[in-house]
Amino acid sequence: MKAMILAAGRGERMRPLTDTLPKPLLPVRGTPILDRLVARLAAAGFRDIVINIAHLGDKIREHLGAGAGLGVRITYSDEGATGLETGGGIRRALPLLGDEPFLAVNGDIYTDYDFAQAPAAPAGLAHLVLVDNPEHHPDGDFGLRDGRVTDAAPRLTFAGIGVYRAALFAGKREERFPLAPLLRDAASRGLVSGEHHRGLWIDVGTPERLAALNRGPR
Repeated sequence: MKAMILAAGRGERMRPLTDTLPKPLLPVRGTPILDRLVARLAAAGFRDIVINIAHLGDKIREHLGAGAGLGVRITYSDEGATGLETGGGIRRALPLLGDEPFLAVNGDIYTDYDFAQAPAAPAGLAHLVLVDNPEHHPDGDFGLRDGRVTDAAPRLTFAGIGVYRAALFAGKREERFPLAPLLRDAASRGLVSGEHHRGLWIDVGTPERLAALNRGPR
């Protein structure tokens, strides 16, 4: 199974840090978030990784190269200066990801999730990893009942980790659009499975969260 790291976001909430550095390259305890994700994917057995890039994307390409030194093969999906959001970014990268299901992970999360446990072939169109709601997102995103993702309360937060089939994007053009509406539609039809990860997960979305993570225990 191939993996995709979503790294094309502008990182507006992280400004001014992201004025000169892409958000996935911001360091946590001396190591860029992106490096940690690549290392964890490699340790889980992923060898082919697609990374989408936009804002300051050349810095990501220069930093990681083709991945040979990390034990992986990295291919880049360049979205230009503005990016295509999560849904549009994955849609553009589909030719690079192939016909089989693939794992996608947001490039701005810090987690101990074991990517090796992600299902290689979801029963429906997608399989999502959900986590307990953080303080900054108390209402959550999706419900989870008997391994099936729903829209019912109580809700958990989407971790930005999922396994998808290309069919989830059927009929979508290569343009800017979010991923969430596709997931909600598929979930409403019973086509999204899920799991609850109870371990470490942090959305490194603001300078304050980044600073707290850098101050915290290793």
